[in-house]
This record gives sequence, structure tokens and C-alpha cells, in this order.
Amino acid sequence: MRQNKVKVIGVTGGVGAGKSTVLNYIQESCNCRIIFSDQVANDIKLKGQSCYEPIVELLSDEILGEDGEIDKKKMAAKIFSDEKLLKQVNEILHPAVNNYIFGEIEKEKSRKILDYLFIEAALLIENGYDKVVDELWYIYADEDVRRARLKASRGYSDEKIDDILKGQLRDEEFRKYADFVIDNSGDENDTKRQIDLKLGEN
Repeated sequence: MRQNKVKVIGVTGGVGAGKSTVLNYIQESCNCRIIFSDQVANDIKLKGQSCYEPIVELLSDEILGEDGEIDKKKMAAKIFSDEKLLKQVNEILHPAVNNYIFGEIEKEKSRKILDYLFIEAALLIENGYDKVVDELWYIYADEDVRRARLKASRGYSDEKIDDILKGQLRDEEFRKYADFVIDNSGDENDTKRQIDLKLGEN
């Protein structure tokens, strides 16, 4: 195992590929920390955090709950059918999420306690993370498996799944940037074996 050097690994994949399942296993398997970009985006919208005031100023206090925090459902309803507002919210959130994550990468590198720092994000490639991580891992599952998972776990219709898939990178794009591909289409034990072998190399 490397001494005093944190390996930074970006983890990405399409919706329904099973990123959470893979990352839960990774968490148990090595000395690591996992940063979930969606969780960061939620945290920085809390009262007192960097994105709270800009978003409330943009969308008005109609999006606040009784506790004064931003209500996710109210916010989603406000921007759902307004592409301009959605773009403006993303222009507030995306740079702030990136700044937070880049700061945490530097912090963990200087602490030198972890062996690995994993960054999970759907838009790793689009946001240029392939340039700041040591490796980029792509979690793959074939489309039929992903569709079945999304129907079972989230109750999505085929039409909704079609819309989501249209907005995501194609498999060949993910593979073009990936240093390592985990095939999570089948048996969970097979997925774990792939991860064990990869972690054993480092």
C-alpha cells in the first residue's frame, strides 16, 4: 500500500448503473472517504452556507419551508418548467460544489490519513474532473438492467427513463475517459470481485 499518499478516484456512471451499491462496498473494503456530489449540493444550500442566499434571492422566499430552509420540492416545482431559472440555479450550484470538492481533495492530501478519496458525481467528465483525479472509474450496467432497476426502485415509466437517458453521456463517451470499468450488470459477487482485484493492484 502507498505510504502517505492519497489516491483520488472519480466514480461516475449513468443513472441506474448501481453507483451507490458499488460505493457502499468500496467504503467497507478500504481506508477511504467518499464524497457524494449530490450531498454536497444539498449541504451548500442550507441556511448559512454559500448557496443559500443567492438561491433564495433568485427564486424568492416562496421556496422556503417553515424552518426557513430551502424546501427541495418547492424549489424543484419553481424551476421545473423554466429552463432559464434552472440554468441560473446550476450556475450558482455547480461552481460551488466544485470548489468544495477541490478544497476537500487538497485537505485530504495534506492530512495523509486516507489511502483513497473517492468523488462520486454524475457529471464528473462534463465538469472536467478527469483532469484533477488520479483515476476515473466508470460503473457500467447494460440498458435493460438499468431500466429494470429504475422501474423497481423509483417507479419510473419508460417515457421518463427515455428522457433521462437522452440527457446522459453515451457508454462509449464514458469509456473514452475511464481508466477502469466496473461491469455492474449482473451478480453482485462478480462486481465485488472486480473491485477487490482493482484495489489489490494499488
